[in-house]
Amino acid sequence: MFFLLTVFGLAAVFSQKSVDIDGRLQPILNDFFEVCKKYDIDYHEKLFQLRNIDVSNSLPLEEGNTVLGMVTRDADGEVENILINWAAMLDPAILKVVAFHEFAHHFLDYKHTCQECNEIMAVVNVSYFDIANDWENQVTHLFTTSPVYLAKEKRDPVVSISME
Repeated sequence: MFFLLTVFGLAAVFSQKSVDIDGRLQPILNDFFEVCKKYDIDYHEKLFQLRNIDVSNSLPLEEGNTVLGMVTRDADGEVENILINWAAMLDPAILKVVAFHEFAHHFLDYKHTCQECNEIMAVVNVSYFDIANDWENQVTHLFTTSPVYLAKEKRDPVVSISME
């Protein structure tokens, strides 16, 4: 009997190690993970804390109350879902900015950087197209100023020695 309980218990634990990812968001998530690798930021553990990365048709989409993306949390306050409003999918540039913004909340431990500015982590983006047109700089800024990256640099500083 103990053996069966152990097997079923382990099966339940391991069955929770999958994440349902909407295929339309997978390429952008892959791009995000490639940048994580570039900056030596591990994302595996946080990925499997999630239940879903999904396109949603239930986020508000009205004047004065539009939510293009959000993370949802469980009863313990842990992120369990990353949701992207279907309306963000109407333009690839907007979709990429919104997706990177939401991914950064979870994988890079980001809060918002400003209320209304031209940064990926703004509460309200002044222009998604300005951000998209400056994408490489925006992504570099997003990662190199992220709480996860700064904590990693503090733990493992890069030291260079000049041999002059």
